[in-house]
Amino acid sequence: MALHFVVESASNAGEGSIVSLAGAEAKHAAVVRRVRVGETITIGDGAGVWLEGTAVDVSASRVDVQVTRRIAVEPPAPRLVLVQALAKGDRDELAVQASCELGVDEIVPWQAARSISRWEGPKAAKGRERWASIVREAAKQAHRAWIPEVTAVLSTAQLAQRAADQRVLVLDPTADARLSAIEPDGRDLVLVVGPEGGIAPDELERLSSAGAERVRLGDTVLRTSTAGPAAVAILSAKLGRW
Repeated sequence: MALHFVVESASNAGEGSIVSLAGAEAKHAAVVRRVRVGETITIGDGAGVWLEGTAVDVSASRVDVQVTRRIAVEPPAPRLVLVQALAKGDRDELAVQASCELGVDEIVPWQAARSISRWEGPKAAKGRERWASIVREAAKQAHRAWIPEVTAVLSTAQLAQRAADQRVLVLDPTADARLSAIEPDGRDLVLVVGPEGGIAPDELERLSSAGAERVRLGDTVLRTSTAGPAAVAILSAKLGRW
């Protein structure tokens, strides 16, 4: 499979044109991945444009690719959204990375009541940038035409508002309904994953009152780093993506 790179300028490129990788992308292609003249690679803009081309000039500072094919990829519908509670260490980042590789379409950081990590002030912007960087690299690794958006961190009250027009599924190991039994109804599917200590009872009640559905993955309790990716995999199969 050809190596994949993301370049915003790919948006306006057509067959026969030259698209250049520069900066970090060029260095990664030429030095790390050792792209050579004549090698086939793919390029995207992260927003649906997919280009196939051949490397015609390679250096550590610039890689020129001649486009041989252009494809416009429609955005997935309905979308899969992961609401990931902030967690200690890198557990939330592991969930974000794996979920992006598995096909999630949007990442929403959630400041849950039991989240040990706190995104406040400048830390909120820095945390979002960190997650966005992880998502971008994971999308490139997975050869995705669309790079998922990472939103600003949400409070529980803001999360409850999403249940008005989206189907919000709260992962709760005590729920009676199984996620595998859920049938998509055309609305976006929003998966909510709690932090290490689980979702607080008052948060579960608030989300349920707003219209969210409580579902469980199975008979065991998964870590916050694995629950989201597991749920994304199940729903990807339900939606016929896999």
